[in-house]
Amino acid sequence: MIWSRSDRFDPKARDLADRHYNRQKPGTDQFVPTGRCLVLFASTDTGRAFWVTSWPFAEYVKHAWPGAWVCSAFRNEGAGLSSELIQQAVSATRAYMGVPPPLGMVTFVNKSKVRWKRDFGYCYRMAGFEPCGETKGGLLALQLLPAQMPAPELPKGCLL
Repeated sequence: MIWSRSDRFDPKARDLADRHYNRQKPGTDQFVPTGRCLVLFASTDTGRAFWVTSWPFAEYVKHAWPGAWVCSAFRNEGAGLSSELIQQAVSATRAYMGVPPPLGMVTFVNKSKVRWKRDFGYCYRMAGFEPCGETKGGLLALQLLPAQMPAPELPKGCLL
C-alpha cells in the first residue's frame, strides 16, 4: 500500500489539489467537499499523489448516482502508475468506509479540461472503471461496481 491517510487540511495534498483542474479556490486551506471523506496522500522517491473519496448523503446529490462513493479528486505527479494508485485508493476506501454502496464508486471527467486522449479517463478504465453516462453538465461519468473492486486494505498509518 503506497497511500497514507491524510486530511482535508493537509498542506502537502493541498499543493497538489491547487494544480488539479477542478479546484475552485486554489490556496484556500480546505480542498475537499463538505461531508464524509477519505483523503489519501502518497510520496515516493519519484513523485507525489493525492486522492479524495467523498461519500455525500444521497438526498443532497444532484447526479444520477446518489449514494455512490465519489472520487472527487485524484492527481498523480510521478508517484507511480495511475491505474495502480487508483486500485489501491479504492482498496483503502473499502477498508476505511466499509461495505461499498450498491452503486459502487463514480468519478467524473471534464473532457474539456484534460489533455486530449482517445479514451478519456484512461487510467480509471485501466483500474476497472466503466463509462456509465454523463452528468447534466456534460461530465463523463465512470463507475466501478462493488463486485469489481479490489479487496479492502487500510492505508498506512490508519488504525480502525
